[in-house]
Amino acid sequence: MFTIMLKAKLHMARVTHAVLNYEGSCAIDGELLDMTGIRENEQIQIYNVENGQRFTTYAIRGEEGSRLISINGAAAHLAGPGDRVIICSYAHYSEAELDNHQPSLVYLQEGNVVSHTSNAIPVQFA
Repeated sequence: MFTIMLKAKLHMARVTHAVLNYEGSCAIDGELLDMTGIRENEQIQIYNVENGQRFTTYAIRGEEGSRLISINGAAAHLAGPGDRVIICSYAHYSEAELDNHQPSLVYLQEGNVVSHTSNAIPVQFA
């Protein structure tokens, strides 16, 4: 049996571009991709904090150091420049892999600059 688990997350990325007439995908600064371990062409989920839209696309590599987050194709109707988004990837893990699984979490501040990284989401309190 396999369980689908969070593999990686870019938390509070700021959309820098929205290109409607593009064949699709989400371009992400290559340095940010490398930090998270998200691969080019890997399926990603994007959650728009501003309007609640949630959608699936795939990652493409953007220019290293550009801090680019470009929502392309039809998804450009769902998120635009200035929107804060959470970008996640998930993977299937075997029971044996679950014991040691830790997601790669990258937290961003304004300008898509990394504020910190982690491997665990804090416990939520009531």
